[in-house]
Amino acid sequence: MQISQSKTVSTDISAGQESSVRNSAIPVAIAWSSLFFAVLQSICTFFAAVDGIRLTLGISSLLVSASVGNILDRFHADWIRVPMILFALLATSLNLLVLAQVRRLRRRPASQWRQTPPTKKKLRMERMQLLLSVATLFLIGLEEYLHFRWGHHL
Repeated sequence: MQISQSKTVSTDISAGQESSVRNSAIPVAIAWSSLFFAVLQSICTFFAAVDGIRLTLGISSLLVSASVGNILDRFHADWIRVPMILFALLATSLNLLVLAQVRRLRRRPASQWRQTPPTKKKLRMERMQLLLSVATLFLIGLEEYLHFRWGHHL
């Protein structure tokens, strides 16, 4: 008699747990769906705000471009152009010297035994610095050439 009572009690407990699992799954689904719709609404609000910012930027860039000629003439004056070109030339030259020194020290036989080979990322960054330095030198040369051709002085 006791065995049959314990079976009915255990089946009643498992049926109660099953119904409580079903009942707790519904609020969780509602919570997740409300979170999903809140995120969806936030995304919509974000794009609406960005659209307004794009319009503002477009109008302001149109207004600025109408008066940019006078401003560029002031910035292209020799008092600001020459020091900026000299600073760019000095910084690029220093960067190229440092890169040459790093490569020279890396190739020395005396330092070969104590150095680990540079990582691919480090080599990629050095190549990028070299490329940017050469591009800067090219742009400085191009700017000076065009300035001499149009302005008839360096």
